[in-house]
Amino acid sequence: MARVTSWRPGWDDFPQALLDFWTERRLCTLTTLRTDGRPHVVPVGVALDLERRCAWVITSGGSQKARDIERDGRVAACQVEGRHWSTLEGRATVLTAAEDVRRAEDCYARRYQQPRPNPERVAVRIEVDRFLASSALV
Repeated sequence: MARVTSWRPGWDDFPQALLDFWTERRLCTLTTLRTDGRPHVVPVGVALDLERRCAWVITSGGSQKARDIERDGRVAACQVEGRHWSTLEGRATVLTAAEDVRRAEDCYARRYQQPRPNPERVAVRIEVDRFLASSALV
């Protein structure tokens, strides 16, 4: 059985295997909490921003995940590849300022591809509390 490891961001000494895992192209799931406390889990792209020491997600402002985050910012994002996996946990904020949306789009484009135009787009900034990961990544 694989050992689970927890790592709190020390953004200047990010473990290389974990950094690679979070920067190579992989889809993730984002979990937010509904008003009744049930989890809402959806596929998203998550992009780390080492300079700003956070993670970004882009979405439409009226999406369920954006509404959930505006009410309760606790989130978890997870990705898996074979037997390797990692989850980041943190607090998210929905941002609508053009410069924040552009920053999130730029980070997304570096990991995935240029996002399609969306006039309703908002940026979700995640302040990462910790990463959980399979032991090979930390």
